[in-house]
Amino acid sequence: MVELCGLTAGYPGGAVLEDVSLAIRPGQVLALLGPNGCGKSTLLRTAAGLLPPLGGRVLLDGRPLEDWGPRQTARKIACLPQFRPIPSITARRMVLHGRFPHLGYPRRYGAKDLRIAQAALEAADAGDLADRPLPELSGGQRQKVYLAMALAQDTETILMDEPTTFLDIRHQLETMALARRLAESGRAVAAALHDLCLALEYADLAAVFGAGRLLQTGTPEELFRSGILAEVMGVTLERSAGASGWRYYCKLGD
Repeated sequence: MVELCGLTAGYPGGAVLEDVSLAIRPGQVLALLGPNGCGKSTLLRTAAGLLPPLGGRVLLDGRPLEDWGPRQTARKIACLPQFRPIPSITARRMVLHGRFPHLGYPRRYGAKDLRIAQAALEAADAGDLADRPLPELSGGQRQKVYLAMALAQDTETILMDEPTTFLDIRHQLETMALARRLAESGRAVAAALHDLCLALEYADLAAVFGAGRLLQTGTPEELFRSGILAEVMGVTLERSAGASGWRYYCKLGD
């Protein structure tokens, strides 16, 4: 489990988020919600150990994150960033990068690594892309490959920054369904999302950010009833009952 305890996060020029206390728990999908620039990406990078906290602490399984080495941390937390470089390698080679924390030096992939990488490609619906060079892929196809790389890292916690970026609607739904399956298998999943409807349909809990603060944490039902999302995002949020539960939709305020 990853715990943020009075966390202040940001960059040398100043804090982006202040005094955030939040837990990313096994068995749950946690959605991070809020407008552009509210600090969702910064929070995920700090939680993954990619940025040092400016204040407060990040705990990983009850121990300060700085007590874990980078390789140990990478065996526990995978982070899918919003943007990545595009090296001139095949999708399979990119996904195999997720196995680095589990390899010694020199890095030599074994049968287990190849099997895990292929399974990750299939889980991300990218199996047919394995031998394609990354520069030749569309943005949506590359996003599936990067998701597969995070899955191949085989960690207990997966942090996703806008995982549905560039994806068509079918693959957006499949990605969120995968996040649910990961949580149901006992993993901790946190995702920064801009699509409120997807977030509320698939998340167990959501954290709403604005003005450099964590404003509210709760279930989709609690957040819908509170009106906080409409207030922070500047939209009217409505819902209707479907066969498998609530279906949410947004429109501009009247």
